[in-house]
Amino acid sequence: MLVCVFLLLVTLCTQGGNGEAGQTPGHVSVVIVGGTGDLAKKYLWQGFFQLYVNHVSSGNTFSFYGGGLTSVEKAQPVFFEILKAVNCPKDVSQERCALLKEQFLRLSEYRQLKTLEEYQDLSKHIEQQLQQEGLTEAGRLFYLSVPAFAYADIAEKINSSCRPTSGAWLRVVLEKPFGHDARSAQVLASQLGSSLKDEEMYRIDHYLGKQVVAKILPFRIENKKFLDPIWNKHHIERVEIVLKETLDVKGRIPFYDQYGVIRDVLQNHLTEVMTLLTMRLPMNLSSSEEVLQNKLHIFSSMLPIGKKQAVIGQYQAYKTQVQQELNMTKDHISITPTFAAVLANIDEAQFEGVPILLISGKMLDERVGYARIVFKNDIFCLQNHDSIHCKPKQIVFYFGHGSLQYPAILVSKNLFKPVSKDPEWKEVTEHKDVSVLGLPISDYYVQIPAEQREAYSELISYIFAGRKDSFISTENLLASWGMWTPLLSSIASSFPRIYPGGADNGDMLNVRLIGKEISYNSEVVIINNDQMGGTSANGFQVMQGKFRGTDMVSAWTEELVERLASDLQEAAEKAVLESGVFHLALSGGSSPLALFHRLALHHFSFPWRDTHVWMVDERCVPMTEFESNFRNLHDHLLQHVRIPYYNIHPMPVQLNQRLCVEEDGGGLLYEKEIRKLVNGSSFHFVLLGVGYDGHTASLFPGSKMEKHGESLVALTESPTKPHQRMSLTFSAINRAHKVALLVMGKGKHELITQLSRVKDNPEKWPVTGVKPSDGRLIWYLDYDALLG
Repeated sequence: MLVCVFLLLVTLCTQGGNGEAGQTPGHVSVVIVGGTGDLAKKYLWQGFFQLYVNHVSSGNTFSFYGGGLTSVEKAQPVFFEILKAVNCPKDVSQERCALLKEQFLRLSEYRQLKTLEEYQDLSKHIEQQLQQEGLTEAGRLFYLSVPAFAYADIAEKINSSCRPTSGAWLRVVLEKPFGHDARSAQVLASQLGSSLKDEEMYRIDHYLGKQVVAKILPFRIENKKFLDPIWNKHHIERVEIVLKETLDVKGRIPFYDQYGVIRDVLQNHLTEVMTLLTMRLPMNLSSSEEVLQNKLHIFSSMLPIGKKQAVIGQYQAYKTQVQQELNMTKDHISITPTFAAVLANIDEAQFEGVPILLISGKMLDERVGYARIVFKNDIFCLQNHDSIHCKPKQIVFYFGHGSLQYPAILVSKNLFKPVSKDPEWKEVTEHKDVSVLGLPISDYYVQIPAEQREAYSELISYIFAGRKDSFISTENLLASWGMWTPLLSSIASSFPRIYPGGADNGDMLNVRLIGKEISYNSEVVIINNDQMGGTSANGFQVMQGKFRGTDMVSAWTEELVERLASDLQEAAEKAVLESGVFHLALSGGSSPLALFHRLALHHFSFPWRDTHVWMVDERCVPMTEFESNFRNLHDHLLQHVRIPYYNIHPMPVQLNQRLCVEEDGGGLLYEKEIRKLVNGSSFHFVLLGVGYDGHTASLFPGSKMEKHGESLVALTESPTKPHQRMSLTFSAINRAHKVALLVMGKGKHELITQLSRVKDNPEKWPVTGVKPSDGRLIWYLDYDALLG
């Protein structure tokens, strides 16, 4: 190690330089867990070598560790072969490059990281090195290049044994996927949150490291005087965000078949680009917090995305690849989409009615990625149709590949000439003879990066600098899943259109927009459901029967939600006709989101003006927090319907600037409001979900239900964060005219099987305590939950 220090001093003496602004120089330990994996081999070690080259002469010293489950004897030769393959930047001389690579190799080692003891040994090793060489620790950077299921365990080991001391920072980098849906993302976030602070987590989306994507906000700010008048519904015709790929997913099937194109690309990469294009510009671009809050605002303004806002497809060879890689029989069918086109809309005055298309797929005709803003052209050319004024008006953020082959920002010359105050970007005036999205390159003003840089290298430099604006916060992650989960649920049983792949796709994947809905332009079908060998979503009709001795309705997810929405509207219309008012109590959680979207998008005659909306339960967090049940209800339903604000009754969990304190009497206040407004304290309709542990509302196993007595509202404790809750009691729920228990998803099949066998035992299975005294209980079970 003394040799390493000497070499570092040689570099310092020859190069000079100061530490990065805002970054205290010192010793940084970099640990890549999964250090010999494919991602580390392709991108990460090159990115960290680039970081080393940039900062070794700035007063920083480094140690690099590749970690993994494999023993040192087996992994070390592979590890050093990967390190030997790193490349120096073009501006580094051959002699200096050789010196830097030699230093990098000397500063790197492989360690087996499997047990808690091995993480403890790593920490002791780092501390001994600091002490022996008299180094001041700046921080520790852990990059988890491992499957997401391992995150929580590794985070716990880092927290308990590898935290730096004496004020040094800790940064832990996480790769997608961050969950599979809203619930799994929330569980993962809670697990990680118990070991790491939010500011210590860097959830990476490599698209945010692409130079063109990173330039979207600066471009909008630099050209504000041109864009402000036209960046709205009066001038924008549509927005397209597209990522086309020519490759299939052969070799990745075990992962891909669980996720599909929407989870793999749209929920993260394309959604992030959408927020950058549509968010309110920050007052301070360097404020990570303001940028992330402005992104978050977009999610709360999105109209619900359901089945009628998406089309899906699957390339023809996928079926065979699944059978081969998953060792399935020839009659096995996967309906995982490899292509999707989704129509999004923002419910704000600025973008009202502007269609936003998010499109991605495998086995398409070319490899290209771009975001295009197409503007309305109000000029009609009678004769000279080649005039620049007659051509499309558009701005293209071109991510790379395709006909142009390099990243660029293109502005059609009939809009404006963009400015750029950034020395890292330059204007290009001489072009090869190519066309980009319908216009020859000569019809655009073109800006490109002065030097092309790899996305992972960019993001690694941001992590080192502590920049959070190019990473996914917990709030934004959960908001994104909140937006996409209802769509994923609604298409879970839908068969994708089969397409041959490549140029043979022809016009088969073209889409048509009709209002706020999207469909394929042609009705061509390559393969029907009988040939697929499965049962379509329409193969079963809505089925009625009995479950636990009470009424049950079952169907595929979409039909079930349609039926529940219709039953809810029928109950509302009946109540309004009889008493002039409808009192509806709604649960939190992810189960009702699809119902909320159905009501907002299709039930325009619902009597909202005469409806009072109450909460079944609430988490003890401020209503502005994403975890708030009321916040979810507001974002996914209430803001999209015409309901008088005085008919909305959130639970008062925050009183006297504190949360759910018994002495503040929040529960008594809500109970008093119910008794005052709801006749006989009997809600017309109560919608409940059921948790994996059998809890309903916020009434959890092990709770002493009898202590609630005749109280309508109680403070309760959840086994998961946030622990404190406010909930309607069984006394309130069982007075209702009608109670609906909604259970959906294969993950609930085991629970439903158990509930079909157990006797009433509310202390162990709280949902068995739901027994309306004079009302009707109906179970709404989708086929996945009922049949598995």
